[in-house]
Amino acid sequence: MKKIIELKNISKSFDGETVLDSINLDIYDNEFLTLLGPSGCGKTTTLRIIGGFETPDEGDVIFMGEKINDIPAHKRSVNTVFQKYALFPHLNVFENVAFPLRERKVPKKEIEEKVNEMLSLVMLSGFAHRRVTSLSGGQQQRVAIARALIAHPKVLLLDEPLGALDLKLRKDMQQELKKIQKATGITFIFVTHDQEEALTMSDTIVVMSEGRIQQIGTPVDIYNEPQNAFVADFIGESNILDGVMLEDLRVRFSGHTFRCVDKGFASQEPVDVVVRPEDVDIVPEAQGMLRGVVTSVTFMGVHYEVIVDIGGFKWMIQTTDFVDVDEHIGLSIDPDAIHIMKKSEYSGLYGDYSSFSNELDELSQPDEEEEEEE
Repeated sequence: MKKIIELKNISKSFDGETVLDSINLDIYDNEFLTLLGPSGCGKTTTLRIIGGFETPDEGDVIFMGEKINDIPAHKRSVNTVFQKYALFPHLNVFENVAFPLRERKVPKKEIEEKVNEMLSLVMLSGFAHRRVTSLSGGQQQRVAIARALIAHPKVLLLDEPLGALDLKLRKDMQQELKKIQKATGITFIFVTHDQEEALTMSDTIVVMSEGRIQQIGTPVDIYNEPQNAFVADFIGESNILDGVMLEDLRVRFSGHTFRCVDKGFASQEPVDVVVRPEDVDIVPEAQGMLRGVVTSVTFMGVHYEVIVDIGGFKWMIQTTDFVDVDEHIGLSIDPDAIHIMKKSEYSGLYGDYSSFSNELDELSQPDEEEEEEE
């Protein structure tokens, strides 16, 4: 694939506080790339620098081989869809979509053809003469996307555009956006703090924290091979434990020695061990590699979320088998379910479910309004 954007050593501060710390990132033609991270991690600032709404303090933005640091937003071949769609309430759907072409004095017949083509792409063919104020949130979003795409930019930036939608519509629009991206061949750069959204839509995920890139990879790589405790915790649920790598393919944690599939660590090297909740089997206590007591059970529809106390460390297990609170159980873990990571600044901060509840998890989510100075 052809490289379309390069961010080279990009740094940015607001009021003396570093928001981006020497970011390096390559973005490719026809790629759906997602900047993922919690509020304040720098993802929106990265997007705004690409779009020309912010200027980096240090570093270069390279667009198709040319430095564009000083090129204003309206002269870049980049369009943006914000969480607040910024549609013109006094214009109907057709005129909202046509607006960029009218500004460029494109001939009337060509405008009509292109608007109809765009409305068909976003499945709003019969809505041309509707007032935008009469549309649902999902329909308004699709109008905003059609307007952003009609001039066929090289890159479309999307800053949490699904944040204002309800859950079902949000999931529907995730699929629609992916289809639109594939149909147009335009590079999409998408900002979200929603891990499921990133995993569902992206070709490439860039996980960010505290102004730095923590990991870049495909959704499968990010989920199955997290590089540190922050990534393991942020992408899905994870049991993250202190361990010691005894030798290649053998690790000790929770008082037991396990076979694993990792190698290349020093003998007796302290490591972080990740075990995903869905990769643990509940077995009779006598047959368990580890043994513990069930402290809570939550029915999630498809599975149960079970919290198990093992030597004072609370594990999360996701299982279709019912167990009861206070039941003594065993856990069995296959070698390929154990992932070994180097120790990092995030070691010891995540992975114990002592205070876990779904309500607390939801309360801890950042609010979904646009992050002003992320």
